[in-house]
Amino acid sequence: MKPYPIFLVGLDKKHCIVIGGSHEAEFKVKGLLEVGANLTVIAPHLTDELQDLADAGEFVWFARDYRPGDLKGAFFVLAERFTPLEDCRIWAEGLHENCLVNVMDDIPRCNYVAGSVIRQGPLTISISTSGAAPAFSVRLRQKLQAEFGPEYKTYLDWLQSIRPGMKQTHKHFPERKKRWYEVVDSEILELIRENKLEEARDLLQEITEIKELPAEVETTVDSGLLALV
Repeated sequence: MKPYPIFLVGLDKKHCIVIGGSHEAEFKVKGLLEVGANLTVIAPHLTDELQDLADAGEFVWFARDYRPGDLKGAFFVLAERFTPLEDCRIWAEGLHENCLVNVMDDIPRCNYVAGSVIRQGPLTISISTSGAAPAFSVRLRQKLQAEFGPEYKTYLDWLQSIRPGMKQTHKHFPERKKRWYEVVDSEILELIRENKLEEARDLLQEITEIKELPAEVETTVDSGLLALV
């Protein structure tokens, strides 16, 4: 199987369903809530943390087993493995409803696979072994998390905040493109990693020639970055 990688957007406007309430489901639910998914969880029992999220109204909880008809109108379905019969029913109904369906660790009953994800603010990195070795994806994610630390969130937040200023300061696209590459090829990211935020800010202003950087470009030390030095 060779999956085609995509990133789903607009899940806040789609009906998403997780079937199951174990620790594995908990991990998936948290990832969906992180992107604002409109989420329903179907499970007779939940982990303590999922129970807290349900009590807080973070998702709709049907405190029972899956029943045929539960997937009507769904866009995205993620199910734990149950009995072969139940897995087949979930898969068949999902296909009938034209859903994206994934029965965990059951490749024949999936029309999508979810990668192991690293997030740092706007940065999203997804890793997949195409179902060959999911545990290796997890270990690789853990390794890359050490490389892609909180400095990437700060860096990308800065770059996002200066986009309007770049358009206003450099109205011609070729010049603006040149400046963007100068920014990303500069030492700004490394300076942020070293908590030299004032130097990073000065360099950003020098390269972009934006007269007044937005307030989002902070010079104070970020607690997440401080932990790295």
